[in-house]
Amino acid sequence: MKIMAVDFGDARTGLAVCDKGEFLASPAGVIHETEMSRTVEKTAAAVREAGVQEVVVGYPVNMNGTIGERAQKCQLFAEQLRQAIEVPVRLWDERSTTVSAHNYLNETNTRGKKRKNVVDAVAATIILENYLAYRKNHSDANL
Repeated sequence: MKIMAVDFGDARTGLAVCDKGEFLASPAGVIHETEMSRTVEKTAAAVREAGVQEVVVGYPVNMNGTIGERAQKCQLFAEQLRQAIEVPVRLWDERSTTVSAHNYLNETNTRGKKRKNVVDAVAATIILENYLAYRKNHSDANL
């Protein structure tokens, strides 16, 4: 199944997509938008264009398991996206994903403006890789 991951942000939203075999997750771009409604529209257009059958939205739960302001914004984004598309939208725990993306970019020596332009897509790719690994190891996740 083709799946898209979304790393929703206030100014930049990263997208990643996997192949139909759920083997490879790849960055699919960054939406530069500050209005949530426009971000929802642009994400919905990307979902339709890519022909995905499921969307996973990163859900930044606090390290202690509580739901903070950022997670609440992601919940609202996911709810609005559900209204705009006809495929399932799931929230997926993304704790430490952005830190992992920055670590990866450090390893590849990606700096400055280029780093700022790709970190959100890299974070979305990590979210998707984690989700795909979960699906592979939990047969109940392939519903």
